[in-house]
Amino acid sequence: MVDVAAIFKAYDVRGVVPDQFDEAVARATGAAFVEVLDVLAGPGAVVIGYDMRPSSPALAAAFAEGAASTGVDVIDIGLASTDMLYFASGRLQLPGAMFTASHNPAKYNGIKMCRSGASPVGAESGLRDIADLVAKTVDEPIPSVPAPGKVTRKNLLTAYADHLNDLVDLTGIRPLKVVVDAGNGMGGHTVPAVFATGPVEIVPLYFELDGNFPNHEANPLDPKNLVDLQAKVVEAGADLGLAFDGDADRCFVIDERGLPISPSAVTGAVAVRELAKHPGSAVIHNLITSKAVPELIAEHGGTPVRARVGHSFIKQQMAETDAVFGGEHSAHYYFRDFWRADTGMLAALHVLAALGEQDKPASELFAEYERYVASGEINSRVENAAATVAAIEDTYGGRDGTTVDHLDGLTVDAGQWWFNVRASNTEPLLRLNVEAGDAATMERVRDEVLALITGAPVEEKN
Repeated sequence: MVDVAAIFKAYDVRGVVPDQFDEAVARATGAAFVEVLDVLAGPGAVVIGYDMRPSSPALAAAFAEGAASTGVDVIDIGLASTDMLYFASGRLQLPGAMFTASHNPAKYNGIKMCRSGASPVGAESGLRDIADLVAKTVDEPIPSVPAPGKVTRKNLLTAYADHLNDLVDLTGIRPLKVVVDAGNGMGGHTVPAVFATGPVEIVPLYFELDGNFPNHEANPLDPKNLVDLQAKVVEAGADLGLAFDGDADRCFVIDERGLPISPSAVTGAVAVRELAKHPGSAVIHNLITSKAVPELIAEHGGTPVRARVGHSFIKQQMAETDAVFGGEHSAHYYFRDFWRADTGMLAALHVLAALGEQDKPASELFAEYERYVASGEINSRVENAAATVAAIEDTYGGRDGTTVDHLDGLTVDAGQWWFNVRASNTEPLLRLNVEAGDAATMERVRDEVLALITGAPVEEKN
């Protein structure tokens, strides 16, 4: 028996192969995807892609079989990054499915699904209905129709690279040396195509596609996975370092000293560039990005729009406000010119353009976008998240000069500092983010809130 509820998450499908997620599940999901999205009555075809994990080709083929069994055609773009699948969905105006488990370890795989034009499929927009149908049909033979659909291959790598280079032209920038750590993920497939022209010398690190991740996990959010890139940037005398996650939809940036550049600083820099092209536009930022981000957006004539954490909320607000750009502190970046989908590669091109269009090193350039001191996300295990958050609100909510909101968890803002604490959707964790104007204040607030979370005595501080 397949525990469908365990692998169908809020935004995607993800589980251990083959114990939780196998070809039978993928096949049933392909058929259910077509039925729930009513593909037969609409475009009559779907597009699929897959990453470098050993299990990905077979799972994608099973999904294609399930979809084709309903009578719709399947376009298989083969090896792809997740943002390349979004490109295919947008360019071809077809619903799509990407086989990847992103940054998860090798034993995992999954599916990210979208409607035509790269519009997300989440729990509230079809994924729950797909899961319910899969639960009913996974152990049954796939029914056949008199005229099953055809599966055809289509190579879109060059078209994807051309589209990105049309959006950000690097041909006029100064020469740059850039170390790229693909983490044995899909960046090793897409980076050579995107940077085939222009004055950027790429120093490749772990470009060999290997879903067993022999060098380090393809999760740049964990500092230990950036160590090799940081050392290589300094050793090579490079201008910049870029790290992509397993499916290459997120990009992290390292300056010439080997130090990380905050994704909030990247969000601010890209927002400024997009507002120069589209004056007065809205820009989305999630509520744990630096306070510098909305300040920069407003200073450059844009309208900052604050959103909950998570791509479905970002994309929804981008559609509602016609925002030109959206950024999250997790290094997901969304572009109106890319069907409002997230693409780390396009963000990387903007970073290189910003650096190459002037003479300062990356550390000096991005210091202009780093105005505050942040704790980074701190995760703590708790028995009762709701009770803990309530206790934190009781402590801070009545203080003079503080404001409280509940857009996503609890945010307390005192002007010179703020923090957000929110519960994980999948684990007994509270996630804390703190920011302040100086390190001492940030550390004081951080330790104060952590004491409440862990149950330690709280020392009153002014």
